[in-house]
Amino acid sequence: MNQADYQAQDATGLAALIAAKEISASEALDAALERMAAVNPTLNAVILDLSDQAKAQLARGTPGGPLGGVPWLIKDIGALVEGTPTTSGSRLMKDAVAPADSAIVTAYRKAGLVIFGKTNTPEFGLEPVTEPEFFGPTLNPWDLTRTPGGSSGGASAAVAGGIVPAAHASDGGGSIRTPAACCGLFGMKPSRGRVSSSPAGEGWGGASVQHAVTRSVRDSALLLDAICQPVAGDPYYLSPPATPFAEEVRRDPGKLRIGVIPGALDGGSIDPECAAAVADVARLCESLGHSVDEVALDLDFAGVRDAAGSVIAASVAATLDFVTAQRGRPIGDDEIDLVTRAMASRGGRVTGAAYVLGMQTLHAAGRAVAKVYDRFDVLLSSTLGSPPIPKGSLRGEPLDLAGYGPRLFAFMPNTQLFNVTGQPAMTVPLAWSQAGLPIGIQFAAAMADEGLLFRLAGQLEKARPWFDRLPTMSR
Repeated sequence: MNQADYQAQDATGLAALIAAKEISASEALDAALERMAAVNPTLNAVILDLSDQAKAQLARGTPGGPLGGVPWLIKDIGALVEGTPTTSGSRLMKDAVAPADSAIVTAYRKAGLVIFGKTNTPEFGLEPVTEPEFFGPTLNPWDLTRTPGGSSGGASAAVAGGIVPAAHASDGGGSIRTPAACCGLFGMKPSRGRVSSSPAGEGWGGASVQHAVTRSVRDSALLLDAICQPVAGDPYYLSPPATPFAEEVRRDPGKLRIGVIPGALDGGSIDPECAAAVADVARLCESLGHSVDEVALDLDFAGVRDAAGSVIAASVAATLDFVTAQRGRPIGDDEIDLVTRAMASRGGRVTGAAYVLGMQTLHAAGRAVAKVYDRFDVLLSSTLGSPPIPKGSLRGEPLDLAGYGPRLFAFMPNTQLFNVTGQPAMTVPLAWSQAGLPIGIQFAAAMADEGLLFRLAGQLEKARPWFDRLPTMSR
Protein backbone atom coordinates (compact mmCIF):
# COMPACT_ATOMS: atom_id res chain seq x y z
CA MET A 1 0.00 0.00 0.00
CA ASN A 2 1.63 3.26 -1.08
CA GLN A 3 1.47 6.41 1.01
CA ALA A 4 -0.93 8.24 -1.33
CA ASP A 5 -3.45 5.41 -1.02
CA TYR A 6 -2.90 5.21 2.74
CA GLN A 7 -3.40 8.96 3.25
CA ALA A 8 -6.60 8.85 1.17
CA GLN A 9 -8.35 6.64 3.74
CA ASP A 10 -9.86 7.25 7.13
CA ALA A 11 -9.99 4.40 9.65
CA THR A 12 -13.43 3.30 8.45
CA GLY A 13 -12.14 3.19 4.89
CA LEU A 14 -9.05 1.21 5.84
CA ALA A 15 -11.20 -1.30 7.72
CA ALA A 16 -13.41 -1.75 4.65
CA LEU A 17 -10.40 -2.37 2.39
CA ILE A 18 -9.01 -4.93 4.83
CA ALA A 19 -12.38 -6.66 5.22
CA ALA A 20 -12.73 -6.86 1.43
CA LYS A 21 -9.17 -8.27 1.22
CA GLU A 22 -8.17 -5.46 -1.12
CA ILE A 23 -5.26 -4.86 1.26
CA SER A 24 -4.00 -6.85 4.23
CA ALA A 25 -3.79 -5.62 7.79
CA SER A 26 -0.03 -6.09 7.54
CA GLU A 27 0.09 -3.75 4.55
CA ALA A 28 -1.83 -1.11 6.50
CA LEU A 29 0.55 -1.48 9.45
CA ASP A 30 3.57 -1.30 7.15
CA ALA A 31 2.23 1.96 5.68
CA ALA A 32 1.78 3.39 9.17
CA LEU A 33 5.28 2.35 10.21
CA GLU A 34 6.78 3.74 6.99
CA ARG A 35 5.09 7.06 7.63
CA MET A 36 6.15 7.06 11.28
CA ALA A 37 9.77 6.48 10.26
CA ALA A 38 9.56 9.39 7.82
CA VAL A 39 7.95 12.06 10.00
CA ASN A 40 8.25 11.10 13.66
CA PRO A 41 11.93 12.10 13.99
CA THR A 42 10.72 15.63 13.21
CA LEU A 43 7.34 15.67 14.97
CA ASN A 44 8.19 13.61 18.08
CA ALA A 45 4.57 12.44 18.20
CA VAL A 46 5.12 8.74 19.01
CA ILE A 47 7.35 8.12 22.03
CA LEU A 48 7.00 4.36 22.46
CA ASP A 49 7.31 1.94 19.53
CA LEU A 50 5.17 -1.18 19.99
CA SER A 51 5.47 -2.36 16.39
CA ASP A 52 6.90 -5.75 17.39
CA GLN A 53 3.76 -6.43 19.43
CA ALA A 54 1.57 -5.30 16.53
CA LYS A 55 3.37 -7.55 14.06
CA ALA A 56 3.12 -10.49 16.45
CA GLN A 57 -0.62 -9.86 16.78
CA LEU A 58 -1.12 -9.85 13.01
CA ALA A 59 1.00 -12.99 12.65
CA ARG A 60 -1.80 -14.73 14.57
CA GLY A 61 -4.38 -13.45 12.07
CA THR A 62 -6.32 -10.32 11.20
CA PRO A 63 -8.50 -9.31 14.15
CA GLY A 64 -12.25 -9.12 13.68
CA GLY A 65 -14.47 -6.21 14.63
CA PRO A 66 -15.70 -3.08 12.88
CA LEU A 67 -12.15 -1.69 12.67
CA GLY A 68 -10.37 -4.98 12.15
CA GLY A 69 -6.71 -4.50 11.26
CA VAL A 70 -6.58 -0.69 11.47
CA PRO A 71 -3.30 0.67 12.95
CA TRP A 72 -3.82 2.48 16.24
CA LEU A 73 -1.92 4.67 18.71
CA ILE A 74 -2.60 5.06 22.44
CA LYS A 75 -1.98 8.29 24.33
CA ASP A 76 0.61 7.71 27.06
CA ILE A 77 -1.73 8.64 29.89
CA GLY A 78 -4.99 7.26 31.21
CA ALA A 79 -5.07 4.07 29.12
CA LEU A 80 -3.14 0.99 30.23
CA VAL A 81 -1.58 -1.40 27.73
CA GLU A 82 -0.56 -4.67 29.37
CA GLY A 83 3.19 -5.09 29.73
CA THR A 84 4.08 -1.53 28.72
CA PRO A 85 4.79 1.56 30.84
CA THR A 86 2.25 4.35 31.14
CA THR A 87 4.55 7.26 31.91
CA SER A 88 2.01 10.10 31.78
CA GLY A 89 4.83 12.10 30.20
CA SER A 90 6.92 11.90 33.37
CA ARG A 91 10.30 10.37 34.11
CA LEU A 92 8.85 9.66 37.55
CA MET A 93 6.55 7.04 35.97
CA LYS A 94 8.97 5.48 33.48
CA ASP A 95 8.83 2.10 35.23
CA ALA A 96 5.05 2.05 35.76
CA VAL A 97 4.37 -1.08 33.67
CA ALA A 98 0.69 -1.95 33.34
CA PRO A 99 -0.29 -5.40 34.67
CA ALA A 100 -3.32 -5.54 32.37
CA ASP A 101 -5.20 -3.60 29.70
CA SER A 102 -7.63 -0.95 30.88
CA ALA A 103 -11.26 -1.20 29.79
CA ILE A 104 -10.87 1.19 26.87
CA VAL A 105 -7.88 -0.74 25.49
CA THR A 106 -9.84 -3.99 25.82
CA ALA A 107 -12.65 -2.34 23.83
CA TYR A 108 -10.20 -1.13 21.18
CA ARG A 109 -8.80 -4.64 20.78
CA LYS A 110 -12.33 -6.07 20.51
CA ALA A 111 -13.04 -3.53 17.76
CA GLY A 112 -10.03 -4.91 15.88
CA LEU A 113 -7.57 -2.04 16.28
CA VAL A 114 -3.86 -2.90 16.12
CA ILE A 115 -1.87 -0.97 18.71
CA PHE A 116 1.66 -0.17 17.52
CA GLY A 117 2.76 2.77 19.68
CA LYS A 118 2.06 5.38 22.34
CA THR A 119 1.91 9.14 21.84
CA ASN A 120 3.50 12.06 23.65
CA THR A 121 1.68 14.09 26.31
CA PRO A 122 2.66 16.88 28.73
CA GLU A 123 3.49 15.59 32.18
CA PHE A 124 0.29 14.31 33.83
CA GLY A 125 -1.71 15.98 31.04
CA LEU A 126 -1.47 19.34 32.78
CA GLU A 127 -0.84 21.69 29.85
CA PRO A 128 -2.57 22.63 26.56
CA VAL A 129 0.80 22.22 24.82
CA THR A 130 2.91 19.06 24.54
CA GLU A 131 6.39 19.93 25.81
CA PRO A 132 7.31 17.48 28.58
CA GLU A 133 10.86 17.62 29.88
CA PHE A 134 11.05 13.81 29.78
CA PHE A 135 10.30 13.19 26.09
CA GLY A 136 10.74 16.68 24.68
CA PRO A 137 8.29 18.76 22.64
CA THR A 138 5.96 17.56 19.93
CA LEU A 139 5.70 19.86 16.88
CA ASN A 140 2.72 20.86 14.76
CA PRO A 141 2.73 19.42 11.20
CA TRP A 142 1.12 22.65 9.92
CA ASP A 143 4.00 24.78 11.24
CA LEU A 144 6.97 23.18 12.97
CA THR A 145 7.58 26.32 15.05
CA ARG A 146 4.17 25.98 16.72
CA THR A 147 2.54 23.69 19.24
CA PRO A 148 0.16 20.93 18.20
CA GLY A 149 -1.70 21.68 21.43
CA GLY A 150 -2.16 19.36 24.37
CA SER A 151 -2.52 17.32 26.22
CA SER A 152 -3.28 14.97 23.30
CA GLY A 153 -0.64 16.73 21.23
CA GLY A 154 1.25 13.60 20.25
CA ALA A 155 -1.97 11.96 19.08
CA SER A 156 -3.02 15.00 17.04
CA ALA A 157 0.40 15.48 15.47
CA ALA A 158 0.44 11.79 14.53
CA VAL A 159 -2.95 12.07 12.82
CA ALA A 160 -2.27 15.40 11.10
CA GLY A 161 1.17 14.11 10.12
CA GLY A 162 -0.34 11.10 8.39
CA ILE A 163 0.91 8.32 10.66
CA VAL A 164 -2.65 7.21 11.43
CA PRO A 165 -6.09 8.49 10.41
CA ALA A 166 -7.28 8.55 14.04
CA ALA A 167 -5.76 8.06 17.48
CA HIS A 168 -6.74 7.67 21.13
CA ALA A 169 -6.96 10.91 23.10
CA SER A 170 -8.34 12.23 26.39
CA ASP A 171 -9.78 15.52 27.61
CA GLY A 172 -9.75 16.94 31.15
CA GLY A 173 -9.92 20.64 30.29
CA GLY A 174 -9.79 20.71 26.50
CA SER A 175 -7.16 18.08 25.80
CA ILE A 176 -8.99 16.52 22.83
CA ARG A 177 -10.42 19.76 21.44
CA THR A 178 -7.34 21.97 21.85
CA PRO A 179 -4.91 19.80 19.86
CA ALA A 180 -7.56 18.86 17.31
CA ALA A 181 -8.17 22.57 16.73
CA CYS A 182 -4.41 23.22 16.44
CA CYS A 183 -3.97 20.39 13.94
CA GLY A 184 -7.04 20.75 11.70
CA LEU A 185 -8.82 17.66 13.05
CA PHE A 186 -12.23 16.67 14.35
CA GLY A 187 -12.32 16.17 18.11
CA MET A 188 -15.30 15.05 20.18
CA LYS A 189 -15.20 15.23 23.98
CA PRO A 190 -17.91 12.81 25.11
CA SER A 191 -20.22 13.33 28.05
CA ARG A 192 -19.12 12.44 31.54
CA GLY A 193 -19.87 8.76 32.08
CA ARG A 194 -19.97 7.91 28.37
CA VAL A 195 -16.59 6.10 28.40
CA SER A 196 -15.39 3.95 31.29
CA SER A 197 -12.09 4.87 32.96
CA SER A 198 -11.85 1.40 34.57
CA PRO A 199 -9.80 0.31 36.44
CA ALA A 200 -9.21 3.93 37.53
CA GLY A 201 -11.88 6.00 39.23
CA GLU A 202 -12.75 9.56 38.29
CA GLY A 203 -10.14 11.89 36.82
CA TRP A 204 -9.95 15.46 38.10
CA GLY A 205 -13.29 15.31 39.88
CA GLY A 206 -15.03 13.75 36.89
CA ALA A 207 -13.73 16.32 34.40
CA SER A 208 -11.58 13.92 32.38
CA VAL A 209 -12.93 11.62 29.67
CA GLN A 210 -11.31 9.54 26.93
CA HIS A 211 -12.03 9.23 23.23
CA ALA A 212 -10.10 10.13 20.04
CA VAL A 213 -8.94 12.70 17.52
CA THR A 214 -9.86 11.89 13.91
CA ARG A 215 -9.75 13.20 10.36
CA SER A 216 -13.38 12.23 9.67
CA VAL A 217 -16.60 12.54 11.64
CA ARG A 218 -17.65 8.97 10.90
CA ASP A 219 -14.44 7.61 12.46
CA SER A 220 -15.14 9.49 15.67
CA ALA A 221 -18.68 8.13 15.80
CA LEU A 222 -17.67 4.53 15.07
CA LEU A 223 -14.88 4.68 17.64
CA LEU A 224 -17.22 6.04 20.30
CA ASP A 225 -19.70 3.25 19.57
CA ALA A 226 -16.87 0.79 20.19
CA ILE A 227 -15.91 2.12 23.62
CA CYS A 228 -19.14 3.42 25.19
CA GLN A 229 -19.89 0.31 27.24
CA PRO A 230 -19.98 1.04 30.99
CA VAL A 231 -18.17 -1.20 33.45
CA ALA A 232 -19.68 -2.30 36.76
CA GLY A 233 -18.60 0.08 39.52
CA ASP A 234 -17.99 3.11 37.27
CA PRO A 235 -18.54 6.29 39.32
CA TYR A 236 -20.37 7.90 36.36
CA TYR A 237 -22.59 5.89 34.05
CA LEU A 238 -24.38 6.50 30.76
CA SER A 239 -26.05 3.66 28.89
CA PRO A 240 -25.08 3.17 25.22
CA PRO A 241 -27.31 5.20 22.89
CA ALA A 242 -30.46 3.70 21.37
CA THR A 243 -29.21 4.79 17.93
CA PRO A 244 -25.53 4.07 17.25
CA PHE A 245 -23.46 7.21 16.81
CA ALA A 246 -22.26 5.93 13.43
CA GLU A 247 -25.87 6.11 12.21
CA GLU A 248 -26.38 9.59 13.66
CA VAL A 249 -23.68 11.01 11.38
CA ARG A 250 -25.85 10.17 8.35
CA ARG A 251 -29.04 11.69 9.79
CA ASP A 252 -30.35 15.21 9.21
CA PRO A 253 -30.02 17.33 12.37
CA GLY A 254 -33.21 19.27 11.61
CA LYS A 255 -33.49 22.95 12.42
CA LEU A 256 -31.35 23.68 15.48
CA ARG A 257 -31.43 26.64 17.83
CA ILE A 258 -27.78 27.70 17.95
CA GLY A 259 -26.48 30.15 20.53
CA VAL A 260 -23.36 31.96 19.35
CA ILE A 261 -20.67 33.18 21.74
CA PRO A 262 -18.59 35.57 19.62
CA GLY A 263 -15.52 35.77 21.86
CA ALA A 264 -14.38 34.09 25.05
CA LEU A 265 -17.07 32.40 27.15
CA ASP A 266 -16.40 34.85 29.96
CA GLY A 267 -17.07 37.81 27.66
CA GLY A 268 -13.43 38.58 26.94
CA SER A 269 -11.92 39.04 23.52
CA ILE A 270 -10.18 36.49 21.32
CA ASP A 271 -7.86 36.72 18.30
CA PRO A 272 -9.63 38.62 15.50
CA GLU A 273 -9.17 35.73 13.06
CA CYS A 274 -10.87 33.35 15.50
CA ALA A 275 -13.70 35.83 16.05
CA ALA A 276 -14.13 36.20 12.28
CA ALA A 277 -14.22 32.42 11.92
CA VAL A 278 -17.03 32.18 14.50
CA ALA A 279 -19.06 34.80 12.61
CA ASP A 280 -18.43 32.98 9.33
CA VAL A 281 -19.52 29.60 10.70
CA ALA A 282 -22.59 31.20 12.28
CA ARG A 283 -23.56 32.38 8.79
CA LEU A 284 -22.87 28.89 7.43
CA CYS A 285 -25.19 27.41 10.06
CA GLU A 286 -27.89 29.93 9.12
CA SER A 287 -27.52 28.96 5.46
CA LEU A 288 -28.10 25.34 6.48
CA GLY A 289 -31.46 26.32 7.98
CA HIS A 290 -30.57 26.70 11.64
CA SER A 291 -31.71 29.52 13.91
CA VAL A 292 -28.70 31.50 15.12
CA ASP A 293 -28.70 34.06 17.95
CA GLU A 294 -25.97 35.55 20.10
CA VAL A 295 -25.87 34.46 23.75
CA ALA A 296 -23.84 35.32 26.85
CA LEU A 297 -23.31 32.97 29.79
CA ASP A 298 -23.99 34.42 33.24
CA LEU A 299 -21.36 32.65 35.34
CA ASP A 300 -18.64 33.56 37.82
CA PHE A 301 -15.89 32.30 35.52
CA ALA A 302 -13.09 33.37 37.88
CA GLY A 303 -14.71 31.33 40.64
CA VAL A 304 -15.18 28.31 38.36
CA ARG A 305 -11.56 28.43 37.21
CA ASP A 306 -10.30 28.75 40.77
CA ALA A 307 -12.42 25.80 41.90
CA ALA A 308 -11.32 23.66 38.94
CA GLY A 309 -7.70 24.62 39.59
CA SER A 310 -7.98 23.53 43.21
CA VAL A 311 -9.54 20.19 42.28
CA ILE A 312 -6.87 19.50 39.65
CA ALA A 313 -4.04 20.62 41.93
CA ALA A 314 -5.28 18.42 44.77
CA SER A 315 -5.50 15.50 42.34
CA VAL A 316 -1.89 16.05 41.26
CA ALA A 317 -0.75 16.25 44.87
CA ALA A 318 -2.61 13.02 45.65
CA THR A 319 -0.93 11.26 42.71
CA LEU A 320 2.51 12.30 43.89
CA ASP A 321 1.70 11.33 47.47
CA PHE A 322 0.66 7.89 46.23
CA VAL A 323 3.90 7.44 44.28
CA THR A 324 5.93 8.58 47.28
CA ALA A 325 4.20 6.07 49.54
CA GLN A 326 4.62 3.27 47.02
CA ARG A 327 8.33 3.69 46.58
CA GLY A 328 9.11 4.79 50.14
CA ARG A 329 11.09 7.94 49.38
CA PRO A 330 10.33 11.58 48.51
CA ILE A 331 10.13 12.83 44.94
CA GLY A 332 13.09 14.95 43.91
CA ASP A 333 12.70 18.24 42.09
CA ASP A 334 14.58 16.78 39.13
CA GLU A 335 11.98 14.02 38.73
CA ILE A 336 9.00 16.23 37.80
CA ASP A 337 8.42 19.28 35.58
CA LEU A 338 8.11 22.86 36.80
CA VAL A 339 4.36 23.03 36.17
CA THR A 340 3.79 19.76 38.02
CA ARG A 341 5.78 21.04 41.01
CA ALA A 342 3.76 24.24 41.07
CA MET A 343 0.44 22.37 40.84
CA ALA A 344 1.43 19.87 43.52
CA SER A 345 2.49 22.70 45.81
CA ARG A 346 -0.90 24.35 45.37
CA GLY A 347 -2.66 21.02 45.82
CA GLY A 348 -0.91 20.40 49.10
CA ARG A 349 -2.58 23.54 50.45
CA VAL A 350 -6.11 22.51 49.40
CA THR A 351 -7.95 21.28 52.47
CA GLY A 352 -10.61 18.58 52.36
CA ALA A 353 -13.27 21.20 53.00
CA ALA A 354 -11.93 23.40 50.20
CA TYR A 355 -12.04 20.45 47.81
CA VAL A 356 -15.69 19.76 48.66
CA LEU A 357 -16.60 23.43 48.29
CA GLY A 358 -14.76 23.51 44.97
CA MET A 359 -16.76 20.54 43.69
CA GLN A 360 -19.97 22.24 44.81
CA THR A 361 -18.97 25.33 42.82
CA LEU A 362 -18.37 23.20 39.74
CA HIS A 363 -21.67 21.35 40.12
CA ALA A 364 -23.51 24.65 40.49
CA ALA A 365 -21.91 25.84 37.24
CA GLY A 366 -23.13 22.67 35.55
CA ARG A 367 -26.68 23.34 36.66
CA ALA A 368 -26.51 26.97 35.52
CA VAL A 369 -25.23 26.06 32.05
CA ALA A 370 -27.84 23.30 31.72
CA LYS A 371 -30.56 25.95 31.89
CA VAL A 372 -29.17 27.62 28.76
CA TYR A 373 -30.32 24.56 26.83
CA ASP A 374 -33.94 25.47 27.51
CA ARG A 375 -33.36 28.17 24.85
CA PHE A 376 -30.72 26.57 22.63
CA ASP A 377 -29.86 23.13 21.29
CA VAL A 378 -26.19 23.94 20.71
CA LEU A 379 -23.67 26.57 21.76
CA LEU A 380 -21.16 27.73 19.11
CA SER A 381 -17.85 29.40 19.89
CA SER A 382 -14.23 29.42 18.88
CA THR A 383 -12.49 26.40 20.34
CA LEU A 384 -9.39 28.44 21.22
CA GLY A 385 -8.51 32.06 21.84
CA SER A 386 -6.00 32.08 19.00
CA PRO A 387 -4.49 29.86 16.30
CA PRO A 388 -1.75 27.51 17.58
CA ILE A 389 0.85 29.41 19.60
CA PRO A 390 4.63 29.17 19.12
CA LYS A 391 6.43 26.31 20.83
CA GLY A 392 7.73 27.36 24.23
CA SER A 393 5.63 30.50 24.46
CA LEU A 394 3.24 29.27 27.16
CA ARG A 395 5.96 28.90 29.80
CA GLY A 396 7.84 31.80 28.25
CA GLU A 397 11.27 31.97 26.71
CA PRO A 398 13.01 32.94 28.95
CA LEU A 399 10.96 31.19 31.63
CA ASP A 400 8.10 33.34 32.98
CA LEU A 401 5.83 31.28 35.22
CA ALA A 402 4.31 34.43 36.72
CA GLY A 403 2.59 35.14 33.41
CA TYR A 404 1.64 31.50 32.82
CA GLY A 405 -1.98 31.72 34.00
CA PRO A 406 -3.01 34.70 31.84
CA ARG A 407 -1.33 33.17 28.78
CA LEU A 408 -2.99 29.81 29.49
CA PHE A 409 -6.52 31.19 29.53
CA ALA A 410 -5.88 33.56 26.64
CA PHE A 411 -5.06 30.47 24.58
CA MET A 412 -7.83 28.16 25.90
CA PRO A 413 -10.68 30.32 27.28
CA ASN A 414 -13.54 28.18 25.98
CA THR A 415 -12.90 24.49 26.58
CA GLN A 416 -12.64 23.85 30.33
CA LEU A 417 -16.23 24.82 31.14
CA PHE A 418 -17.64 21.78 29.35
CA ASN A 419 -15.39 19.45 31.35
CA VAL A 420 -16.80 21.08 34.47
CA THR A 421 -20.40 20.61 33.30
CA GLY A 422 -19.82 17.16 31.86
CA GLN A 423 -21.51 18.04 28.57
CA PRO A 424 -20.33 16.77 25.18
CA ALA A 425 -18.43 19.27 23.07
CA MET A 426 -16.69 18.98 19.72
CA THR A 427 -14.22 21.01 17.71
CA VAL A 428 -14.73 21.06 13.95
CA PRO A 429 -11.99 22.21 11.51
CA LEU A 430 -14.03 24.75 9.59
CA ALA A 431 -11.60 27.68 9.27
CA TRP A 432 -7.96 28.57 8.65
CA SER A 433 -5.97 31.70 9.41
CA GLN A 434 -4.37 33.89 6.74
CA ALA A 435 -1.10 32.16 7.59
CA GLY A 436 -2.69 28.79 6.80
CA LEU A 437 -3.07 27.60 10.39
CA PRO A 438 -6.16 25.65 11.46
CA ILE A 439 -8.89 27.35 13.49
CA GLY A 440 -11.30 25.03 15.28
CA ILE A 441 -14.95 25.88 15.95
CA GLN A 442 -16.51 24.43 19.10
CA PHE A 443 -20.08 23.18 19.45
CA ALA A 444 -21.46 22.03 22.80
CA ALA A 445 -24.74 20.21 23.41
CA ALA A 446 -26.78 19.19 26.44
CA MET A 447 -25.63 16.31 28.62
CA ALA A 448 -25.59 12.93 26.83
CA ASP A 449 -26.56 14.44 23.46
CA GLU A 450 -23.53 13.42 21.42
CA GLY A 451 -25.99 12.15 18.82
CA LEU A 452 -27.12 15.69 18.04
CA LEU A 453 -23.51 16.84 17.71
CA PHE A 454 -22.70 13.99 15.34
CA ARG A 455 -25.71 14.84 13.19
CA LEU A 456 -24.61 18.47 13.01
CA ALA A 457 -20.98 17.50 12.40
CA GLY A 458 -21.98 15.24 9.53
CA GLN A 459 -23.92 18.10 7.96
CA LEU A 460 -21.02 20.54 8.40
CA GLU A 461 -18.54 18.03 6.97
CA LYS A 462 -20.65 17.81 3.79
CA ALA A 463 -21.13 21.58 3.58
CA ARG A 464 -17.45 22.45 4.12
CA PRO A 465 -15.24 19.35 3.64
CA TRP A 466 -11.83 19.33 5.27
CA PHE A 467 -10.57 15.74 4.88
CA ASP A 468 -8.29 16.48 1.94
CA ARG A 469 -6.89 19.68 3.45
CA LEU A 470 -3.57 18.49 4.83
CA PRO A 471 -0.34 20.08 6.00
CA THR A 472 2.48 20.06 3.44
CA MET A 473 4.35 17.25 5.20
CA SER A 474 1.26 14.98 4.92
CA ARG A 475 0.99 15.26 1.15
